[in-house]
Amino acid sequence: MSDETHRSRYLHDIPLDQALERFLGAIEESGRGGVFNGETIPLGQALGRVTAEPVWARLSSPHYHAAAMDGYATRAENTRGASDRNPITLSLPQDASYVDTGAALPPGADCVIPIEQVEPVEVAGGNAIRVLAPATPWSHVRPMGEDIVATELVIPSGQVLRPVDLGAIAASGYEQITVRRQPRVAIVPTGSELVPLGSNPQPGQILEFNTLMLAAQLEQAGALPEIHAIVPDDLEQIRSVLRDAAREHDLVLINAGSSAGSKDYSATAIESEGELLVHGVAVRPGHPVVLGMLKRPGDPAQAGKVPVIGVPGYPVSAALTGEIFVIPLIQRWLGYSPEPPEILQAEMARKVHSSAGDLEYLRVTVGKVGSRWIAAPLARGAGVITSLVRADGIVEIPAGVQGLQANESVSVRLYRPRATLERSILALGSHDLTLDIMAQFLAQGGTRLTSANLGSLGGLIALSRGEAHLAGSHLLDPASGEYNLSYIDQYLPQIPVAVIALVGREQGLVVQPDNPLNIGGLRDLVRTDVRFINRQRGSGTRILVDYHLEQLGISRQEIQGYEREEFTHLTVAAAIASGSADTGLAVRAAAEALHLGFIPLFHERYDLIIPCEHYRSVLLSPLLELLHENRFREAVAALPGYDVGPMGSIIYMSDGCEG
Repeated sequence: MSDETHRSRYLHDIPLDQALERFLGAIEESGRGGVFNGETIPLGQALGRVTAEPVWARLSSPHYHAAAMDGYATRAENTRGASDRNPITLSLPQDASYVDTGAALPPGADCVIPIEQVEPVEVAGGNAIRVLAPATPWSHVRPMGEDIVATELVIPSGQVLRPVDLGAIAASGYEQITVRRQPRVAIVPTGSELVPLGSNPQPGQILEFNTLMLAAQLEQAGALPEIHAIVPDDLEQIRSVLRDAAREHDLVLINAGSSAGSKDYSATAIESEGELLVHGVAVRPGHPVVLGMLKRPGDPAQAGKVPVIGVPGYPVSAALTGEIFVIPLIQRWLGYSPEPPEILQAEMARKVHSSAGDLEYLRVTVGKVGSRWIAAPLARGAGVITSLVRADGIVEIPAGVQGLQANESVSVRLYRPRATLERSILALGSHDLTLDIMAQFLAQGGTRLTSANLGSLGGLIALSRGEAHLAGSHLLDPASGEYNLSYIDQYLPQIPVAVIALVGREQGLVVQPDNPLNIGGLRDLVRTDVRFINRQRGSGTRILVDYHLEQLGISRQEIQGYEREEFTHLTVAAAIASGSADTGLAVRAAAEALHLGFIPLFHERYDLIIPCEHYRSVLLSPLLELLHENRFREAVAALPGYDVGPMGSIIYMSDGCEG
């Protein structure tokens, strides 16, 4: 087979199950598919390791009859007939003897009388105790083998050792334990654009943090990661590093070199140093995964091959590649099966489109609204690692399915315990920086606030469908100049709600520092040298800017960049800071956070819209109380352009909302 034919066979996406079958088959063929051998280590170093063989008790625990309380050891028959009216006197030490908790019982003793249940007395010839009630055999005694009996199974093989396991093993007579050898995994970051953590990256440079994340995944699974220094985009250097890594490691991960482009250094290097099995898996995020086998230098046999995975450079793709390909392989080698993830049935908060040809891992945030579990999709970009941080779980959209409908039932593979999600307040709608501060304060008291940005109108629609506990909104009614109330009448006509003011805030145009284009207001948006960046349809900011453009008689078609949308104030500011846009409407705090200029234009009120059934709930009580706490108000007031004067005031409340 020619090199070109070999490449064309594999350089395309294939289904996940086929990719795994091909990869695991090659690993089996190389003799590396089984569990690793054991090694003996001190118990003090065994936390988190996996037992390679069962542990059978050498000693019983306790290995003698032990006193369970401070008192007097005796034979139960010595106390027969004792009562208040007929106390029995036991001479010391002939009939009874004092023992501390944990002490061995004297020969012949079969019970312990607690010290508080006896009366010391003096008798002729010595000391004695008076017993006022009969004792039963083996009362207040830990009999030999109560916990562990010698030769019984204490810990099976294939168990990840916990602190209590170490205690049980030690109690059964061991100071060492045989555990599976930890797989050694080399992580090789590649890319001329990468710079180490701690650097001050310049435009075009990227902080290299994927290896930190991959190494943590490996450690958590029980492997030993070894991170190589950054390797530039040089094929010969990458080949050399792969050869060295294959000598001493069980698995090699090459990160950031995997792509579908013309300069795919990882795939080329893997093919030249071994065998390229798969280039591209039909999963999103993460489809440009490379799977192969490296020749171990000096060992031409098939058994000398070492598996290698080319991990995509986008962080979400890298993390999911770890979950899908890397961690299961480590668990296979260590011979343990993890606890299966909890699966929760939930309803989608909104419609989601998906590529019909790929299996998609959709990140969602989850909350229980009334009796229904709601899953709201988060940002889907492969570079948005915060979407994994915020994710409560993953929804798999199978290949061949073009998306999910609003209210469609889905299975969520949870990242967080269900109990945590039951304490979560789900906020959908317009996002504000105040919500982030609120989430931090609530977390300190054990309540979780999770949110997804749907825009103000999207939040009201979510409330109308019973999909959120509350919505943030700042929708201006052009006719009345009031915020939110007319929209509530329109979108929530049958749902009683409370409208609570959160903040007043300043909106305006974000510009470059020192405003080099001398932008003064919305009229300048029609200039040919000004590139605007807009907010998404349905957002309060978009409605606000559209209203004022109409008042000024400015056509949207005249504005360069009007159709380009971002979903938060901070991402608008980030676009301007990056130079991809010159101006956009956002709050002052977003501009100052990125050290940008700001031209104040409007003052607006941002409210929380809360259906009455949730407003009265125990779940939301901490949030409503927080609005009146000085520390929280001071933290919000410290944001540039924010006014906490209206915070907590009731703007509107439906009849019976407090009843």
